[in-house]
Amino acid sequence: MRKTTVAKTLSGLIGITMAGTASAHFQMVIPSNDMVSSPAEQKLNLDVKFWHPFEGHGMDMESPAKFGVRVGGETVDLRNSLKPQTYTDVEGKKHKGFQTSYSVKKPGDHIFFIEPKPYWEPSEETFIVHYTKVVVNGMGLEEGWDKEIGLKTEIVPFTRPYGLYAGNVFQGIVKVNGKPVPYTEVEVEYYNEDGKLKTPAGPLITQLIKADANGVFTYAMPRAGWWGFAALNEDEKKMKHEGKDYPVEIGALLWVKTYNMK
Repeated sequence: MRKTTVAKTLSGLIGITMAGTASAHFQMVIPSNDMVSSPAEQKLNLDVKFWHPFEGHGMDMESPAKFGVRVGGETVDLRNSLKPQTYTDVEGKKHKGFQTSYSVKKPGDHIFFIEPKPYWEPSEETFIVHYTKVVVNGMGLEEGWDKEIGLKTEIVPFTRPYGLYAGNVFQGIVKVNGKPVPYTEVEVEYYNEDGKLKTPAGPLITQLIKADANGVFTYAMPRAGWWGFAALNEDEKKMKHEGKDYPVEIGALLWVKTYNMK
């Protein structure tokens, strides 16, 4: 969720200074490759962390409730493969995350997914649960990328989520409990991995679009690299924190990679 801060100062007569800062949370599951073309490339390394992908700020992450891969109609539980990993953010602060490796042994699309434990965000007085997916193609068999895997909320892609060039349009439908959700806000953010990209204004950090009446959204990715799509809704149930009920933001996240045409 984006967070906006407004500061007001009274000096002499009435002077108001407004400083806006935008910041979005994204659950990240980033594989070392999104297309495995040969047995020599079959070993994947996956980074799992809770992050602000463009700005490079991080949060600590607990062991997730679920982590696995869906391939060929079967789901494999990968929670036990996760190893604690420390990630350093742009300010030099260290944050808890995870890392794992996986060998792609069969042709077909591999949908890696995670259901993290609820994250309490005190500044927003909200719990956050981001159900996240990333698709890796195995050995050129393009089957499975458009299938639902039964998460509470998920983005089902209409555009194949790999083999994309910078500038390609990406489309997906937002679902909660298996049903399309109209007019959902979708945050889009680029993974500024080396931290070299800068923006002159907060709205350029997190792009904001809305799904249409059928729950379908569209976005053209202008740069090569990893792009995160976060479709945000509020759960029908609340969670308690220190004896009080608070809302739960449920996010359907999908990561896709684009390439430069050479």
